[in-house]
Amino acid sequence: MEDVEKKYQDALDFLYSFIDYSLKRNFRNAAEKFNLDRMRNFMHHLGDPHQDYRIIHVAGTKGKGSVSAFCANVLAAQGYKTGLYTSPHMVEFTERIRINGQDISKEALVEIVDILRPVTEKVQEITTFELMTALAFVYFSQQEVDFAVFEVGLGGRLDATNIVDPVVSVITSISYDHVQILGNTLSEIAGEKGGIIKPNTPVVVAPQKEEARLKLEEIAQIRNAPMIQVGRDYLYAADSHALDGQTFLVWTPDEQPMVDEFIESGGRHVWSPLRLRIPLLGFHQVENAATAYAALKTAEKFGIEISQEAFREGFSSVRWPGRMEIIQRNPIVVIDSAHNRYSAMRLRQALDDYFPGLPVVMVLGVSEDKDVDGICQELLPRVRRVITTQSIHPRAMDAQTLVDLVHRAGRSALAVTPIESAVAKAIEEAAQEAVVLITGSVFVAAAAREILMVSKDDSAE
Repeated sequence: MEDVEKKYQDALDFLYSFIDYSLKRNFRNAAEKFNLDRMRNFMHHLGDPHQDYRIIHVAGTKGKGSVSAFCANVLAAQGYKTGLYTSPHMVEFTERIRINGQDISKEALVEIVDILRPVTEKVQEITTFELMTALAFVYFSQQEVDFAVFEVGLGGRLDATNIVDPVVSVITSISYDHVQILGNTLSEIAGEKGGIIKPNTPVVVAPQKEEARLKLEEIAQIRNAPMIQVGRDYLYAADSHALDGQTFLVWTPDEQPMVDEFIESGGRHVWSPLRLRIPLLGFHQVENAATAYAALKTAEKFGIEISQEAFREGFSSVRWPGRMEIIQRNPIVVIDSAHNRYSAMRLRQALDDYFPGLPVVMVLGVSEDKDVDGICQELLPRVRRVITTQSIHPRAMDAQTLVDLVHRAGRSALAVTPIESAVAKAIEEAAQEAVVLITGSVFVAAAAREILMVSKDDSAE
C-alpha cells in the first residue's frame, strides 16, 4: 500500500512539474500560451483516445460542474458506462476523473501517467491541465466507457478539452470571472465560452443575460449549430424546497396549455408536468438541473435512450459537495464555493430562501484574482459577522488584507488562520442561533469540509 501511495504522489509531482497556470498569481500573459494544436498533437501521439466514446462538453462561468454531474449521473442511471471529468477537486486529485461515480484508482492513475511521460518529451510546453485532461481521455478509452461528460477548465475556445467532437455542447450561466484572460465584457467572455460550439452540433444554453445570449446566438448561427435555450425551448419552475433537497417541474412549450390547466386546477388536473427531485439546494441548482435535462433530451435525438425513471434516479442521487451544502445542523453550517459576484448573489438568495431572518456568521477566504468587492457587496448585507481566513494555495489572499476590504465595506471582521481555527471561531460565535456560512474559494470550502467531516466522524465514534 505504501508503495502505491508513493508512486501516486510521484505521479502527481510529475503532473504538477509542468506549467500550471492555476498556481500563477498573474494570469495576464497566460492566454497567449494556450494552443489547441499542442493538445491535438499530444493526443495524436496517444492514438486519439478521445474519439473512442460519445461526449457531452460543458462550459460556463457558474454551474458547469453541477450540470456535468447531473448529466453523468442520469446517463449512468440509464445503464451507460459514463465518465465524468471535472476540476478542481475538493480533497483528492482522483475526484477529477470518475466512471459511474467511482474515482479513478491511484494504481490506474500511476499507470497512465507512465504512458504520458515519454510523450511529454515529444510535445513542447505541455501544461499541467493538458496532461490532466489527457489522463482522463486515456482512462475513459481504456475503460471502454459509452459516454463521457467533460467540464471545461477555463474559458472554452482554447481549453484543453476543446479538441473533442461532442454529441451536444452545453453553456451554463455566464458572468464575470477570469476577466484578465477571457475579457472585460459579457460579450467577450461569451465569445470565449462559445468557442466550444461546433459546426452542425447542437448547443444547449442556460438562461443568460441578453449581452451574452446574443453573442452565443451569433456564434451558433455562423457555425450552423442548432441552439436550444433553456427557458424558451425547455421550461421549468421550482416546486418545493427543504433542507434535504428540492423539487422542480420541467416541460416543453407544446405542453404549456396543459401546464396552465394544471396550475388553474391547483395541481389536481389529471395531467402534470414532469416533477424531478434534486438534493442540491438553491434555485440556481434548479436552473442547472433544467439545463442538464435539456442537454440530455437533445442527446436523445441522436439515438440515445433515457427513460423518465433514469432522469428521476439520476437527479435524485447526484452528489456535488461544497455547493450550498449543509454539513451540520446544530448550529447550521453551510459550505459553498461562491467565488465571483454572480455566484455570491445566488448564494445570498439561497440564504434568504432557506434561512429567512436568521443571522449569519461568515467565514470568507478568496483567491487574489477574484472580485472581492463584488462578493462583499452581495453577501455582507446578509451577514452579522465576518471571519476572514486563507487557504494554503499560492494565490490565496492574505486574511488581514481581506479584513481591511471588509472593514472598508462597513462590516465587522476578524482575521483567523488556519482555516480550522476560523471554522471553530465561527461555530463558537454562532452559538446555536446563527447560520455559519463558509465560502469564497473552492480551496477554503474543501478544507473546511474536510475539517468538519473528520470532526463529525470523530464524534460519531
